[in-house]
Amino acid sequence: MSFVFYDTETTGLATDFDQILQFAAIRTDADLNETGRIEIRSRLRPHVIPHPGALRVNGMTIGEITANDLPSHYEMMREVRSTLLEWSPAIFVGYNSLNFDEHLLRQALFQTLHPPYLSNTNGNCRADVMHLLQEASVFEPSGIEIPKDAYGSAIFRLEDVARRNGFSGHIAHNALEDVLATIHLARCIRDNAPDCWNRFVRFSKKASVSAFIEDEDAFLLTEFYFNRPYHYIIAVFGKDPSQDNVSLGLDLRVNIDWLTSLSTPQLLEFVGQSPKRVRRIRTNAAPMIASLEDAPDAVKGGLSDSEIINRATRFKADKALHSRLVAATMEARAKREVSPFIEERLYDTFISRDDERRMELFHSVDWAARVQIVESLGDDRLRYFGRRLIHEYSPLLLSPALRAEIDYAIRSRLLAHEVPDGKWTSIPVAARMTEKLLRTASGRAYEQLSEYRGYLTMAATMSSR
Repeated sequence: MSFVFYDTETTGLATDFDQILQFAAIRTDADLNETGRIEIRSRLRPHVIPHPGALRVNGMTIGEITANDLPSHYEMMREVRSTLLEWSPAIFVGYNSLNFDEHLLRQALFQTLHPPYLSNTNGNCRADVMHLLQEASVFEPSGIEIPKDAYGSAIFRLEDVARRNGFSGHIAHNALEDVLATIHLARCIRDNAPDCWNRFVRFSKKASVSAFIEDEDAFLLTEFYFNRPYHYIIAVFGKDPSQDNVSLGLDLRVNIDWLTSLSTPQLLEFVGQSPKRVRRIRTNAAPMIASLEDAPDAVKGGLSDSEIINRATRFKADKALHSRLVAATMEARAKREVSPFIEERLYDTFISRDDERRMELFHSVDWAARVQIVESLGDDRLRYFGRRLIHEYSPLLLSPALRAEIDYAIRSRLLAHEVPDGKWTSIPVAARMTEKLLRTASGRAYEQLSEYRGYLTMAATMSSR
């Protein structure tokens, strides 16, 4: 199977509200030899205000991202999707992509009326090279050099790890350069930590993960928090009834007899305690899992393999306890309320087949014909994004009332002095941040921020009209 390594540069870190400004991807064969590439930028969308910190990091100026000769965001996503579908099926890989870039890609597809789950449908699967490096740092530490800070803590920033492992001349926070650095690190692990690489490829596939965790009496699950590894000896006891891709497992360092003796209220308290001994394993998100024989003894919590198997055998035979744990886990889970912001509702429900057909038709007709298609969509999220697309590219096709409604909604966001939980960047928020950054900026950074300050002043004036 081929790989698609990809990266994005964006207007900020808010994956629901920010925008991809640059997308790059390189397709390789199974031996990591390049077989194709795409690199494309887009201009800024009218309802998005970049975070000034993001511009400082990626080095883009406001003039560069508003240039009229750039493709529109919609045009960029049409080309990106076409290329990625042409390259499918493949293993989609990034660096910290499962926590960031993939969400940006899904939102960009969703908000331009495309099916969002491209990287794990059509025969595709996904993995993350940052997770691969983290795993190698535990299982095969001689295979990769991980830099450390002054306190001895591991540093997994792409530019630092790539430089330490021989990738020279890296221009950090350029999407294409970051893709090349990611491929370089993947080759390092393939060549120097082959067991980790083989697990990486194997467990990028949901079917392989599902088969492994069901077949093994017990296995090692490793998760990283704040660049530190945490290990759990897991026996699977069920699935999340609301999410077919999530299996539930118990950390076998728990005393099984004690667990069985708990009353229902005590069991509910147990599953809610931290650190959580009931772990959620996302079978379609390349979890860091390994068999007991591959796990170093130091991470087994002082338990021998025979003791682990004995506990697993006893636990797996207690189906009544399994049912009680599933029920307690579901009850302890915080109730998720429907967000008032459409952008945060991507995962609320799947798109219907009828709406998928309407979405496909939307892209094959002119803007005038798209109005009726958008209004026929059964999903209110898709109608919202469809109307916003038409407003962005051909606003006069909308009724005066609808155009005024969208104008007001965009203006309200752009001019908000306070943004709930910092969900997006408004003009006043960006202006305050820019002034703060200007106090310590010099040289090119000062020029970049000064230009951006002028843009914000102009944008505030235009939005207030």
